[in-house]
Amino acid sequence: MTFPAAVLSVRNISKSYRASRALDHVSVEVRRGEMIALIGPSGSGKSTLLRAFVGLTRIDPDDGVVEGFDQRLQDKGRPTDKIRDARRRIGFIFQQFNLVGRLSLFTNVALGSLGRIGFWRGLTGQWPEETRRAAMAALFRVGVSDYAGQRANTLSGGQQQRGAIARTLVQQAEVILADEPVASLDPVAARRVMEILRDLNRADGLTVMVTLHQVDYALRYCDRVIALKAGRVAYDGPTAGLGQSTLIDIYGPEFQDAFWEGAPL
Repeated sequence: MTFPAAVLSVRNISKSYRASRALDHVSVEVRRGEMIALIGPSGSGKSTLLRAFVGLTRIDPDDGVVEGFDQRLQDKGRPTDKIRDARRRIGFIFQQFNLVGRLSLFTNVALGSLGRIGFWRGLTGQWPEETRRAAMAALFRVGVSDYAGQRANTLSGGQQQRGAIARTLVQQAEVILADEPVASLDPVAARRVMEILRDLNRADGLTVMVTLHQVDYALRYCDRVIALKAGRVAYDGPTAGLGQSTLIDIYGPEFQDAFWEGAPL
């Protein structure tokens, strides 16, 4: 059996903050077309790992390596000159949406094209017709095209997060890294965001890696799960193989009582 090539990978990376270590010699490969849930207790290193892929977090200056699209992106704690090109191909979705509140939803989404049309043209709103069409198509795809003209800060959290996803489509990202994209959303909005991400993975073939506190969402929407515990990989495999005993080992004995009833364990 042949497996798709890795589009992103980390080898033996660590990240230390003074006396604590957020990542401890972690090695992970993200293969093209996968939808991966990154789970684990608070402080286990999930966001640190995700941010290391795009250079938002610098790894420790030891033997660790971050690679993407067959290029070395971080080496010995320093981003390489390839990181900018990689960022154009990676859409990063933040927990707090990262939209400019005073700008319209349309403009926020159109900003995804800056890597192609240039900063100053975007700053003055001189959007090419191609960008305008792409932005409206992306907004329609995620179900918020009716709000294109509204200021982003007047929209609900779920609407803003869908706008952030639409921006990655205008960016023409090949990989979406989503850092707790549903943590601040109500259950209905959270499910809608997860359904959109899954549809982009299955229908468009986009590679998606999403950090989640909601284990039930990981089990429902993702095919592979990577679990971190105290900065180390505690599980990496198919969702179907993630059993109750493993989850209790990762989260502690209180997990069984905290986990919602009816979860497919």
